[in-house]
Amino acid sequence: MKFKILPCLLLLPFTGYSQETLTFNDVKPQRYQLKARASQIDPLAKAHPEIEFVFEKKGKPADEENATVDTRLAPQGKLVIWLMGNSAGLFERLNSYGLHAIQVHYANGWFGKFGKEPTPEDDQFIGDIRLEAATGEDFSPTVTIPKPDGMMERAYQFVKWLSKENPHGRWDFFISADGKGLRWDRVIISGASHGSTTAARFAKHQKVDRVVMLCGPRDQYQTWQALPSATPSNRYFGFSHVLDGGWSGDHYCRSWEMLGLAQHGPIVDVDHAKLPFQNTRRLTTAADVKGDDKRAHSSVVPGSASVKDAAGNLVHEAVWKYLYTHPVDVTGTPTAADADCEKDLSKAREGK
Repeated sequence: MKFKILPCLLLLPFTGYSQETLTFNDVKPQRYQLKARASQIDPLAKAHPEIEFVFEKKGKPADEENATVDTRLAPQGKLVIWLMGNSAGLFERLNSYGLHAIQVHYANGWFGKFGKEPTPEDDQFIGDIRLEAATGEDFSPTVTIPKPDGMMERAYQFVKWLSKENPHGRWDFFISADGKGLRWDRVIISGASHGSTTAARFAKHQKVDRVVMLCGPRDQYQTWQALPSATPSNRYFGFSHVLDGGWSGDHYCRSWEMLGLAQHGPIVDVDHAKLPFQNTRRLTTAADVKGDDKRAHSSVVPGSASVKDAAGNLVHEAVWKYLYTHPVDVTGTPTAADADCEKDLSKAREGK
């Protein structure tokens, strides 16, 4: 279903918000779906073909960004920034939880060039590239990603555009009081696979409201996961299928422990547990994906690969809501390190 965006008759200069609550005042409440190109929103945005960060591929736009909000529901005053391709199924659910959601075009193409195994011996190599791609600041000598092309600035510019194009969605709530950036304390940073790994790396650097990591994070030869974190460990949530190669190869369990998630509860199999899943931050599933590890990888994101019950309903609805809305201050009982999870994966690389 397509929705018509109502025009704004008067736009006043934005001076920033400091309120802790958000309300809608929409004369025609509805679910808004908006799309724009990053290159058209910000004239300072540039392409970087050397790391597969371009505005067009095969004659089609490659820098489209998506946003959704539902003004029929009470807003939580939280903005989800999704670090992967547009996910309509996920965004529908996020909106139903009262969350705003955007998907931004940022420099993630570098992974195809620098992220393949084996990575250099530098155990911060990939993490530094991820952080530069996320912030647009000079953290890595390997890539050059200026501020207008980092995720932070792209997200900020998109939200500024949304605040003008869709004032009924109250996107202005997420702009800082000085008008120079986003209110990161109101941001849920999230992604799947490669995107979940960058989300976690970014949250180490910048405090956010929450981190939701679907099928990730990976970077199995890196140690940034154990660095001090600006975002407290109780605000990280992970979900994986056990047939996913990232799980079976101990990549995710390793990252989860290094991020400190064992402090907040055990690994819980959601197929045999009920809400609130022991208030843990580490969730897994063995739902039937016909033995397909690639489908297993994608199944934890709402979509065509997700597992359905006999009635055709996706079986992980409660899990997704938990990941994005469970109170961060409510945590499970600390658990010991998992003896079955190999922490030093460099041994496997070296054939030991």
